[in-house]
Amino acid sequence: MPIAVKSCLDVVFWLSDQALNDREYIQPQKLHRLLYLSQAYFAVAYHGRKLMPATFVTDAFGPVEPTVFHAFAYGRPLMIEGNPLSDQVRHFLEGIWRRFGQYSADQLTRKVAEHAPVALAMAKGVNEEIPFDEIVRFYTTEAAARTKAPGGIDHVDQVVKPRVLRSQTGKPVSVVTWKPKAVAVKKDE
Repeated sequence: MPIAVKSCLDVVFWLSDQALNDREYIQPQKLHRLLYLSQAYFAVAYHGRKLMPATFVTDAFGPVEPTVFHAFAYGRPLMIEGNPLSDQVRHFLEGIWRRFGQYSADQLTRKVAEHAPVALAMAKGVNEEIPFDEIVRFYTTEAAARTKAPGGIDHVDQVVKPRVLRSQTGKPVSVVTWKPKAVAVKKDE
């Protein structure tokens, strides 16, 4: 299944620019939590599809994407420009920012650290990889089971709201991107 964005740096640039547009400096820890949540909720919303080619590992506080961590160690690289994002991805990231952007780095860290894939990896130690299939399984089953509970996770519909447009008569209508279900292909034995 193809990824939606060519590089996780494109998502980082979008989130950083969104923060600047809101007159906010985005702390590195907050950026990494938003990247992690973006990857997790995109997989739920789009049937296991990855938003970006990213691998998350644990640090002392929570999940980080090591390539982004290294590339942004001394601030935003000056010579790198992001690739354009599709309308679908921009709409999705707007939902992530709308839902989680107002939280501080500490609040996001506490929230994400309670989620099973992160908690299990952190219990093993620093630099432990958080498997993508565990992220998908957790956010898919938990999001379906609970909509929003204290310490719980949000249902994907609370993050990715449909776009509302107007019909030719002026009536508001919800518009969502068509998401075909993945079909399991049996291999011939």
